[in-house]
Amino acid sequence: MPTEYQKKIARELDAIKMVLQQFPGGARAEDIIGSGPDITLRTLQRRLETLIEAQQVRRTGARRLARYHLTGTQNMLHEGVVPYVEHAPPIPLSNESKEILAILARPFNRRVPVGYNRAFADRYRPNKDFYLRKTERDQLANLTTATGVAQQPAGTYARRILQRLLIDLSWNSSRLEGNTYSLLDTERLLSHGEAAAGKSAAEAQMILNHKEAIEFMMSDDNEIGFNCYSIQNLHALLSNNLLPDPAAPGRLRSYAVGIQKSVYTPTAIPQLIEEMFMQVLEKAAAIKNPHEQAFFMMVQLPYLQPFEDVNKRVSRLAANIPLNKHNLVPISFVGVPNDLYLQGLLGVYELNRIDLLKDVFMWACRQSADRYAQVRQTISEPDPFRMKYRDLMQKLVSEIVVQGLSTTEAASLIQARASIVSPTDAPRFVELVETELLSLHEGNFARYRVSPSAFNRWKQAWSK
Repeated sequence: MPTEYQKKIARELDAIKMVLQQFPGGARAEDIIGSGPDITLRTLQRRLETLIEAQQVRRTGARRLARYHLTGTQNMLHEGVVPYVEHAPPIPLSNESKEILAILARPFNRRVPVGYNRAFADRYRPNKDFYLRKTERDQLANLTTATGVAQQPAGTYARRILQRLLIDLSWNSSRLEGNTYSLLDTERLLSHGEAAAGKSAAEAQMILNHKEAIEFMMSDDNEIGFNCYSIQNLHALLSNNLLPDPAAPGRLRSYAVGIQKSVYTPTAIPQLIEEMFMQVLEKAAAIKNPHEQAFFMMVQLPYLQPFEDVNKRVSRLAANIPLNKHNLVPISFVGVPNDLYLQGLLGVYELNRIDLLKDVFMWACRQSADRYAQVRQTISEPDPFRMKYRDLMQKLVSEIVVQGLSTTEAASLIQARASIVSPTDAPRFVELVETELLSLHEGNFARYRVSPSAFNRWKQAWSK
């Protein structure tokens, strides 16, 4: 009959093996401790030696670089397990990101239920630890530095492109929440106050809330930063008229919430929520690199889930606070695939692994730099997608202008023409055509073989 001490050891060994199932590429000792077992480092090392002797675990690397691998199992990427995505990801993924997708492809009953791990935030030391490597931080700085405004007052660059940013960020952030407004619907709502026919009032409210939150974030208020005032008011603006309790906007939650399609359960302890909320803000404020600040908030704020709902939206807008202060190109999440973004967050929630979300973040920053082209210092490679549909897009934009279609009429025609492209390409095709229409002005319409008189007639119809 095993003693209680022997049972305790057995439970610890099983817990370690359960954690190692989550790391097909091997886990470091700190990864194991941070992912579940409530044991000290010295105890963990003894248990790992026991598992190695029993040939249930193997070690690669030496000393602090050592990784531990569960034997008798293969990386799920080599078992033919393919994670669900809506389409082939346009985002280049690291091997670590592919591992995360493989783990998340497992059925719920094969994924380990986890709760909030405060050590994930506790162990992060601002300006000593980094989620973004130096090469990544340097790359983003080069990509997103706006010309001619580096020494200008904070927010100068964002205010130059504010009208475009209001539409882009409101639409893309809402789209990542499942909002079905199109880019043209969003432009019409924000510019003319006209809600799209057939859409819910909640969808319109979500987009209007984004507009108010972005304007607040981009205001001249010197108090905007990683502090309670800014983040709680961002939440209040984003959640206005969308939560059942009218007092919930801007208030830290005091009860349990769940995460859809996840085995992760955030903490329900009000004191811990408040303590960690303050710690996350203090650490974010102490970080010197603006892109590291932005990504830190995109990781830690949704992981804590400090509010009843709308946490992801707050994190996406808050990520722009340091970029705005340093006159860097904002991140509008243009083109970010909803499925990969959500699975990147699930990797954070369930595994405390940031790699997939980081790949999405890096790609989103590059896309935004392309979107606001004046910041680019070099000629970028042609977009293969645009090349593929170049003729079709050109003819469609020309037809809309020549016929003098309004935004509503244009949206209907674009949706109809999108039906002839492949289903996986249709959403991006619609977005690109709508973006081209919103970008048309007196200095660039000739590329669509449109006469000045036709362009002027269209502009009049478009603004009605």
